Amino acid sequence: MRKVRLSARWTALLATLAVLGGLHATLQADDRQTVQAPRFEVDPLWPRPLPNHWLLGSVIGVGVDSRDHVFIIHRGDSTLNQRTESTAKGAVDECCSAAPPIVEFDPNGNFVRAWGGPGEGYEWPSSNHGITLDDKDNVWIGGNGANDSHILKFTRDGKFLQQIGTPKQAANSNDSTHFGRVAKISFDVRAGEAFVADGYGNKRVAVLDMGTGKLKRYWGAYGNKPDDARLPPYDPEAPLIQQFRNPVHCAEPTTDGLVYVCDRPNDRIQVFRKDGSFVKEVRVAPATRGDGSVWDIAFSRDAAQKYLYLADGKNERVYVMDRQSLEILTWFGDGGRQPGQFFAVHSIATDSKGNIYTTETYEGKRLQKFRYKGIAPVKRGSQGPVWPETPARR
Repeated sequence: MRKVRLSARWTALLATLAVLGGLHATLQADDRQTVQAPRFEVDPLWPRPLPNHWLLGSVIGVGVDSRDHVFIIHRGDSTLNQRTESTAKGAVDECCSAAPPIVEFDPNGNFVRAWGGPGEGYEWPSSNHGITLDDKDNVWIGGNGANDSHILKFTRDGKFLQQIGTPKQAANSNDSTHFGRVAKISFDVRAGEAFVADGYGNKRVAVLDMGTGKLKRYWGAYGNKPDDARLPPYDPEAPLIQQFRNPVHCAEPTTDGLVYVCDRPNDRIQVFRKDGSFVKEVRVAPATRGDGSVWDIAFSRDAAQKYLYLADGKNERVYVMDRQSLEILTWFGDGGRQPGQFFAVHSIATDSKGNIYTTETYEGKRLQKFRYKGIAPVKRGSQGPVWPETPARR
């Protein structure tokens, strides 16, 4: 009997150890499914409603100033029709009208002011595209309309400062007097340089003196001289081409002397030194055709800019990447209309607290805020829409 009891005890102990061992293996497997990375939650109540029955069209750019005020630029003519515009011929209702092209919000999402459009001394773009604020909170915009070959600069409250480049010129990636449908402008403040994603007509990164607007240098893919020859359609199985495709959608300088370029329809990020010498590249969702996967880039606000945030408007997500290795750690978002989902997420920016702001073009037509919740274990791969945690229902 004693031997039987001992045998039973040992059997029970072994069974317990087996369960614990299985639990340990499960936890290890779960650990492999998570990664330490910035965590975000969508703020479904940001921003607050606009005044004056205003609507937004395709929101085509977002920037943040030194006070964490958020500026967007949109295309009002893309939102209105006979049913939505109170000023349309035959309309009898009070709602609605397009907001002015540039709209400013404070950190709490309150409307501050709106301005923009044609004025004296400059030519407003025929198709708004991109908005960025420099270290003096001046607003820089480009345009991707057929005749948009220049850049405009304003104070944050809309006073015109400078027009750079000659409007209504044909695309020419090797011209020094004008641009070719600029997607976005970014800044290396210490060097006093503006980096232009140039863009929808041209196939280059152009670097300007921030003060004078003079062109200092430019380059194409892999640091090659840009070539405007027509390219065959993108084929993910074909050898990588040696030129950018249109649009070159962003050119983001970092504090450690690099520039990250969105070669959007080629589904790749190319990294350069600031003199235009090629460093490395990574392909992102390389099977993506059409609009491509690499739309816009922002960096985390720590001193090392450890993380890169990539907006992918075709696959409706934001990737969180390790900036140095270019490894994708996780991503959030999904296609849809609810907060935390996207329809053509187009532009991305961060504020001083690390929060992310995104805009949506085409039929998306909105601005969203994703609150930074610190570095934490998050799901490796897709997190889906990152909704705030809610108490369990009773």
